[in-house]
Amino acid sequence: MEESKEPDKNYMEGNADEIIDNETSETTKSQEEGTPYEESSEVKEEEEKEDEMKKFKNRKEEIKELKEENESLKDKLLRTVAEYDNFRKRTSKEKENIYAEACADVLKEMIPVLDNLERAISVDGSTEDLKKGIELTINQFESSFEKLGVEEISSDGEFDPNFHNAVMHMEDENLGKNQVAEVFLKGYKKGDKVLRYSMVKVVN
Repeated sequence: MEESKEPDKNYMEGNADEIIDNETSETTKSQEEGTPYEESSEVKEEEEKEDEMKKFKNRKEEIKELKEENESLKDKLLRTVAEYDNFRKRTSKEKENIYAEACADVLKEMIPVLDNLERAISVDGSTEDLKKGIELTINQFESSFEKLGVEEISSDGEFDPNFHNAVMHMEDENLGKNQVAEVFLKGYKKGDKVLRYSMVKVVN
């Protein structure tokens, strides 16, 4: 009867080492094969983050530009409104000045007529009917002047170069210096505008 042979111990140990090495090699290979995928995934995530950051930055720039454009348009609008308001006021003032000048020209022509009527009524020997007619005309003139805002310049008291024109001077101890002694021709004004200066005699 043959004796059973025991397995070679060295052979088995070598075989086991080879198996372990193979498994280790396969595991390492598997890990190495998985690494590029993981790295690719991380790179992709980084790229996506960078893209999002770029988009966010671009949006911020767009918003900033829109805000600046809005401020610019608002500033232009305010300037346009202010310019229009100034233009409206200026044209309104110019119209008022044109109207005032036109009225002044008409009134200047009417004043001499009033002067003649006043002279006529002061002449001795005028009939009563003539006087009444002239007085009525004068009253009508004065009423028209009043409606137009025309006033007779006061010549009582001290001489005022803003309203009076001194055509003569005199000495008078009974009157104070620079006082109006006599009025030769009445003056008229409309508001602040002098239509005609009063011609007066002034005490030195």
